[in-house]
Amino acid sequence: MPIFIWKGINKRGAIKKGEVEADSVDGVRNILQQHGITPKKIKQKPKDLFENVAMMQPKVTPKDVVIFTRQFATMIDAGLPLVQCLEILFSQEENKTFKMIIKQVKDDVEAGSTFADALAKHPNVFDELYSNLVAAGESGGILDIILNRLAEYIEKTEQLKRKIKGAMTYPAVVVCVAILVVAVILIFVIPVFQKMFSGFGHALPMPTQIVIDMSDFLKSYIIWIIIGVMILGFIWKKILSTEKGRYEFDKFILYAPIFGDLLRKVAVARFTKTLGTMVGAGVPILEALEIVAKTAGNKRVEAALVDTRIGISEGLPIAEPLEDSGIFPNMVVQMIGIGESVGALDSMLMKIAEFYEDEVDTAVDALTAMIEPLLMVFLGGAVGGLVVSMYLPVFKMAGAVG
Repeated sequence: MPIFIWKGINKRGAIKKGEVEADSVDGVRNILQQHGITPKKIKQKPKDLFENVAMMQPKVTPKDVVIFTRQFATMIDAGLPLVQCLEILFSQEENKTFKMIIKQVKDDVEAGSTFADALAKHPNVFDELYSNLVAAGESGGILDIILNRLAEYIEKTEQLKRKIKGAMTYPAVVVCVAILVVAVILIFVIPVFQKMFSGFGHALPMPTQIVIDMSDFLKSYIIWIIIGVMILGFIWKKILSTEKGRYEFDKFILYAPIFGDLLRKVAVARFTKTLGTMVGAGVPILEALEIVAKTAGNKRVEAALVDTRIGISEGLPIAEPLEDSGIFPNMVVQMIGIGESVGALDSMLMKIAEFYEDEVDTAVDALTAMIEPLLMVFLGGAVGGLVVSMYLPVFKMAGAVG
């Protein structure tokens, strides 16, 4: 059915506008009147020329999903029917891509599909964790509670991602800037000094000669260096695309110096938060572990959770296979074991998640405080070393004249 853009006045005299799907203008008018709105302007929405070109469409962000989830929970709690909630969210959504997805979900629900199954058809927006928790909420009659938990979970997860990206991005940017500055100096500045020194008639100091040789090498082979870097990047990407390569890389970064401890804390926080959310929603532990493993974000952690799931299916308590994995700290394993024995696994997992989220905050602050001066020393040393090397012949000549 076509989509119409409308503008009207509600019973309080306020101007309202939005979009609605209907067979005709008369159908739109009837829908608006049912909602107490007097239509003033109705027109069919023009088609987007690039609606079938995926690259030209806006991305659905986690923020979009959070807003959708919270609004949906509020309307469900207020007693609105499922289809009407989707209709309202569809009419007010501004992201074209997300709007189309909401429409497809609404159509599937109207056709008799469950809400969870309709969401599962869009895994790029609503992942397996989301659809499974919605299914648990539908079956238990607590959909509004589950949706609020999901919104909180997504917000916390994105907040954690932003902190880690911030900690990783800063040093990467500084190093890239340092490399670019050094390359510019070697290619454009050093040759000027080289011409000036060529008429001295004396051997140049060793640091100066090394810098000049580096400049000559970079000017002669810059194209091949760039091609080599691109080839190495392509090979690295191919290695990471394999199961074995990704596993070994993820295993390495968990135990890497400086960043390894931080990433292990992130893995623990994410695992406990996700599993606690699912267990608290009533999802069986084996099913929850299967989904948590897929959403772990690290192949080494995923393998450990798969082994944990196998151990539980064989009758072991959850703490034993977690301890055998060697990834999770003893404190975490013991607290999970206590939570399982007293029947409060979900609340214990959420407490662990809160503790490790605070640990991540502290670790990020400490890491940033440690890296900043080191990077400044690195950048200043690289550029300052080049400058001093090029002025050594001038100092030498001045000393000889003196």
